[in-house]
Amino acid sequence: MQHLERSTKETQITASLEIYGSGTSTIHTGIGFFTHMLEAFSKHALFDITLECKGDIEVDFHHSVEDCGIVLGKLLAQSIYPVSSIERFGNAAVVMDEACVECDIDISNRAFLHFDMGKAYCGKVGEFDVELVEEWFRAMCFNANLSAHIVLKRGKNLHHITEAAFKAFGVALRRALSKNERVVIPSTKGCL
Repeated sequence: MQHLERSTKETQITASLEIYGSGTSTIHTGIGFFTHMLEAFSKHALFDITLECKGDIEVDFHHSVEDCGIVLGKLLAQSIYPVSSIERFGNAAVVMDEACVECDIDISNRAFLHFDMGKAYCGKVGEFDVELVEEWFRAMCFNANLSAHIVLKRGKNLHHITEAAFKAFGVALRRALSKNERVVIPSTKGCL
């Protein structure tokens, strides 16, 4: 299990991560919908996550969402590098009613995010601006040094689309991190 504390003028975050867990979580962000998304991510990745975020949510949710992505991304990087004996690549398409989101991941030690949820993906779920979803995924991917493509295949309901994205990311990560002793170093370069 990896632990990290991060403190700025905007957020104070304490978190721990076990990537080969059971999907249990204790998460408090002060942002109901975002907490729900992180719990769904934890459950479907089978990551054990504890996270306490005290942020300036009276200003905006942006700092808390992005900084939680930074912290979880750093914890993920600490947990997986140097890469050895894992599948490396993972993908998942997750359906929630009318919505379907696909996520493809490469645990490459190179940061990249392709986030395409379509032009209609804007607005709010409750008080939560869905534009912050991309900020979380970017912070997560760039701090974990992984490449992810997250694409909306279809959907209309913002709650369903967003939750499908977090779940697809979790399932794809779980699959990419699956142990495979035959792989050893999953790169022709000999390291990642």
